[in-house]
Amino acid sequence: MTAALDISNLQTWYGESHILHNVNLRVQPGEVVTLLGRNGAGRTTTLRAIMGLTGARKGSIKVNGSEAIGLPTHQIAHLGIGYCPEERGIFASLSTEENLLLPPQLAGGKQGMSVADIYAMFPNLEERKHSQGTRLSGGEQQMLAVARILRTGARLLLLDEISEGLAPVIVQGLARMIKTLKANGYTIVMVEQNFRFAAPLADRFYVMEHGQIVETFVASELSAKMPVLTELLGV
Repeated sequence: MTAALDISNLQTWYGESHILHNVNLRVQPGEVVTLLGRNGAGRTTTLRAIMGLTGARKGSIKVNGSEAIGLPTHQIAHLGIGYCPEERGIFASLSTEENLLLPPQLAGGKQGMSVADIYAMFPNLEERKHSQGTRLSGGEQQMLAVARILRTGARLLLLDEISEGLAPVIVQGLARMIKTLKANGYTIVMVEQNFRFAAPLADRFYVMEHGQIVETFVASELSAKMPVLTELLGV
């Protein structure tokens, strides 16, 4: 089976700073994979490198078998990737529904979710569809940021700290969303500091430290790996 995402010997720089060191990571279609690590370990940089948003990159990044290491960001997105950055990027002057209608469909990609489908998954957004982006709560903005990439037709989702700073009830709603997306065949790579949120959702885990993958294991090994995670992450 062709991997949804296959990263080999990825190295990345920001200017003179060498951030990622020979990162190897493989994600199969329909999997939920979580990148764990302390702040500064290189997890967000890995997502940004996949999208071509860092400085120089070397190695290989294949998306559904297509090499992306030399492509500009807009062409990488058209391989069927949706990136939800930590800062969300909601357009403050637009309403919720205008934000949803803004993204284009990816060329050659699968049909994105309809606005009706989005509202079925996120009832809060339908209630606030006429509200400006600045008037949404943090949780509603996070829902909108994820919903917007679902509109594009992307099937590989890169989610960066989507639970950060949100109330527990909102975090529970995001967990249900990820389970629903997985059930519908989406492939998800998450960067998460909230271990309690990420642990029950992921099929596999990669642990990063100092820009390298230092541990990888499947969900069934989680209990056995807790001593190592406690040492590496302080969880």
